[in-house]
Amino acid sequence: MSEKEVTRNSNISRPTCDDYFMQIAEIVKTRSTCIRRQVGAVLVNDKRQIVSTGYNGVPRGIEHCSEENCTKLFEESGEKNELCPAVHAELNAILQAATAGFSPEGTTLYTTTRPCSNCTMAIINVGIKRVVFIEDYTDPILRSGWLDNSNVVFEKYE
Repeated sequence: MSEKEVTRNSNISRPTCDDYFMQIAEIVKTRSTCIRRQVGAVLVNDKRQIVSTGYNGVPRGIEHCSEENCTKLFEESGEKNELCPAVHAELNAILQAATAGFSPEGTTLYTTTRPCSNCTMAIINVGIKRVVFIEDYTDPILRSGWLDNSNVVFEKYE
């Protein structure tokens, strides 16, 4: 059969785009160097092309976290984020896009955990239009509803 004769097979089961990109985010998180929580993020443009990925971990060249040097090992999730030297997955995806010369404006961010308030502020400022996340995240600023007036759509992935 020539390429022109190829037809679509309606019997093939395919994941939705949300399922597909969230599965990729789950794989991306396996690169995380955080010993407390692994998070993966995938930034996707309106043509359904991956712009960048990110996972949480310390900046380049810094010693990876361990039980001996983790500054948040015994802190509550979402509390005292300023103690942690790690760059969050969502911010890493934004930074990777910028490093490669791509604007995240108008993109969708798939992430395994809801972004913290700092990442949410970065998401708002760079113009990401939609965030799809699996796990909720406890953050005092997010709980306050302070960022609810942004134009970013946050959707819990089911």
